[in-house]
Amino acid sequence: MNTFFKVLAAAMRPSTLPPAPKMKRKQQYGALPVRLKDGKLEVLLITSRGTGRWIIPKGWPKKQRSPHKLALLEAYEEAGIRGKIERLEIGHYDYIKWIDEHHSVACRVGVFVMKVRDVLNKWPEMHERTRRWVTPEEASQLVDEPQLSALLAGLHAKKITQKPLKSA
Repeated sequence: MNTFFKVLAAAMRPSTLPPAPKMKRKQQYGALPVRLKDGKLEVLLITSRGTGRWIIPKGWPKKQRSPHKLALLEAYEEAGIRGKIERLEIGHYDYIKWIDEHHSVACRVGVFVMKVRDVLNKWPEMHERTRRWVTPEEASQLVDEPQLSALLAGLHAKKITQKPLKSA
């Protein structure tokens, strides 16, 4: 793990996150897209298709695809970004996904930091979502999930370097 991710991982120890209620959950994997702009850390959020709330790109597991590679694919499809993603999960968050007005499923999202290299003008879900670069502090206020908010809030005080990644 290079310095970029060591700093992020140190900022987001699982013990700093509020405990999640015990229940059976479906697994998903998500990318936490970050970049340095003018020396300041920014996070990319996107809107969900159903409710329009602010989220990170995420998706369901797929056979033959590792969790971090799935998160990278979801970042491309949902947010139109390319880059490098860390192989190790930096944390997770839980949320309730509403299937329709009467049915829901509890989900746990494993989160992988993604260092964004390219922001594309065209991508598969461009007409279904809005994307926005914000500070980690803003991001932590925009998302609804408390554990995701805690992960995002943990990013703001740490120095991030521009060293190349040794990950996927």
